[in-house]
Amino acid sequence: MKKLLESENAVSAVVGMIIVLALTITSISVILLYAMPTLDDMQDMANAQGVEQAFTVFDSRTSKVALGESPSQTTSFSISDGSMEVNGGNDSYNDSRIVVICADTNATWFDDFETNMYTWEAWAPHLGKSGMSEFNASMGSITYTKDERIIGYEGGGIWSKYPTGNAIMISPPEFHYNGETVTLPIMTITGTETSSGTTDVDVTISSSNMPVVLYPDPAADPNRINPVEVDKVLIYIKSEFYDAWADYAETLVSTNIALDHANKTAIVELDTLPDMGTQTLDSNFRIVQLNESNAEPITDFAYYFEAISHDASNFNAVETYVTASSGTKYLEYEIKKNVIEHIKYTDSSVGTDEETWVSISGDSNSSFPINIDPSKKKEANSTFDLLSNTYLLEYNDHDGTEFSWNVTGSTTMPPDIVINDGDIQSLNNITQHYFKLMAEDGSVRCTWSQKKNTKLDVEGSSYTLTYDGGGAVITYLHVTRNDLTATLN
Repeated sequence: MKKLLESENAVSAVVGMIIVLALTITSISVILLYAMPTLDDMQDMANAQGVEQAFTVFDSRTSKVALGESPSQTTSFSISDGSMEVNGGNDSYNDSRIVVICADTNATWFDDFETNMYTWEAWAPHLGKSGMSEFNASMGSITYTKDERIIGYEGGGIWSKYPTGNAIMISPPEFHYNGETVTLPIMTITGTETSSGTTDVDVTISSSNMPVVLYPDPAADPNRINPVEVDKVLIYIKSEFYDAWADYAETLVSTNIALDHANKTAIVELDTLPDMGTQTLDSNFRIVQLNESNAEPITDFAYYFEAISHDASNFNAVETYVTASSGTKYLEYEIKKNVIEHIKYTDSSVGTDEETWVSISGDSNSSFPINIDPSKKKEANSTFDLLSNTYLLEYNDHDGTEFSWNVTGSTTMPPDIVINDGDIQSLNNITQHYFKLMAEDGSVRCTWSQKKNTKLDVEGSSYTLTYDGGGAVITYLHVTRNDLTATLN
């Protein structure tokens, strides 16, 4: 019996060892099954970080070549089953280029262009027209690709695009703006080579260091001069990394950025600042933009009208209109003699309703004085100050269709108040409110006109305008094309 029991113990020990061994094998299998992808991902991440670091070194060395400090520079990359490609041919240039448009916003074609302004090639139908200037340069790129991860050099910057489709900037491009001057040396890569596998790849950059000046260049186009005289400058950046380009541009001083996702394009919009102060009475002018953080960004806005033939009686027949428009928004001041007959505001994106303000009948604060020289009784003039805090107007809408006095939105602007029929506001409050609201849609175009009786001396009349633009204004523009030849070894 004892031997039998001993035998049973031996069997139990063997079975136990088999169970332990089976559990061990199972555990190892589970670890290998679930941990290997993680280990692979970690290895891929480490490889990508190594490539990013190599590109950062490459960027620094390429800058030396572009600046003429060295005729050539070589950087080694460990591509680890990925591929390295030089995209410097015509096919690549179609997807990696910069186009600069200089536009006169008073040109007859501009309104049509403005409707599609934030779309790649929106300028094409207007090339060659007066007030349109276009120049461009290809960029090309040098990219590392593994699976769906892309890391690349383009336009003097290093970029990384993830499988999700989102791109980020690793190192900034050669694009600088200080609130007054734009400096844009466009790096153009030439060459079409590819290398893949596990070996290291040497990328050599060389240049003749002969930059081509694209702006200023009055010989090519009289409009390409400094200071910039056109009204608007648009920089279109077509790139695989376009969203990262846009993110970078937004970090610059007060830039306006738009995205054309369908064409993988970032658009940087800049305006020149019109002359401020007192100007001759042009039929139209524009307000580039207003500082959103300033509660009252317009500091001076007045019209000085002088009667024709210096005859004071001519003011009796005066009927003038001051209008302003931007996008879907429209504002009108109707002035009869020395009184604002009405102010009307509409926004077609909201509907057909109007917000209407009228002068208070019989109120001495609802008219502008007509100045008559006592020694020369026929000489007369009047100044219409659209920022007057004493000139009062009454809201005139029995239906209560006020729609723009609210928190900041695409169709509203503070103060967040309810305007009812009969409410009173100063002319300054009304003007500041509507112009700030219209400026959200871009530059505001202003016009002045006489109706029927031309009783004002246009040459002797003037307007005064000063305002806080808040940035995104360009005074000087410097653009060059720097050719770089890339080879793989």
